[in-house]
Amino acid sequence: MLNLNNFKKVEILWLYNHRCKNHNRPYTEHPKCFEKDYGEEGINDIMVRPEKIGFLDIEASNLKATFGYMISYCIKELNGKILEEVLKPKDIKRYTFDKNITEKLVEDIQKFDRILVYWGKNYRFDIPFIRTRALHWDVDFPKYKELYVQDVYDMVKPYLKLHNNRLATVCNYLDIPAKGHSLNPTVWQKAMAGDKDSLDYILEHNREDVISLELLWKKLNGFTRRAKSSI
Repeated sequence: MLNLNNFKKVEILWLYNHRCKNHNRPYTEHPKCFEKDYGEEGINDIMVRPEKIGFLDIEASNLKATFGYMISYCIKELNGKILEEVLKPKDIKRYTFDKNITEKLVEDIQKFDRILVYWGKNYRFDIPFIRTRALHWDVDFPKYKELYVQDVYDMVKPYLKLHNNRLATVCNYLDIPAKGHSLNPTVWQKAMAGDKDSLDYILEHNREDVISLELLWKKLNGFTRRAKSSI
């Protein structure tokens, strides 16, 4: 379904001034008809509007969202700034954990048309983890076709032949800067106990991941088709 929050004023006016074929109603009123008439990516073809792409990575206290919570997230705009948030010591002390982070992440993620992740689409890690935490905190996570996701892992595994497909391995082999702030158990444990320096260290590690992810995507993008799926 069209997310009008992502469109420019001129694009919303176009949708308002053009009517669907079946009901003769403005596309702003019948967004599903727009998708039927023009296809899922029709707005990009009609308005020649650059797709807004973001590179997403989260850090969490556990691989399972039932026992863990997000420590930080970063979303890097393509060729742009990083939107980010990190757990605050008071969030741990008050037992609200990642409630504020989840709300801010869901707000930020909807500023994009397509999100790039690494081993993060459905059935993997980042997106299912975020969705689970959003449902836990009753935060309105994007619904089907409101946002699209592409997993760079799916560009690495079939097109390259490495000894393993971890992001750090791929980046190191391709001379892409990665993991300047590598994590160790002591930092992780201190962060979970609310140590601010450790939390900030993890956030810097998180930033490095999305910067590396963008550089890797740029290097591989010309070899593959733009495969993406709904969030």
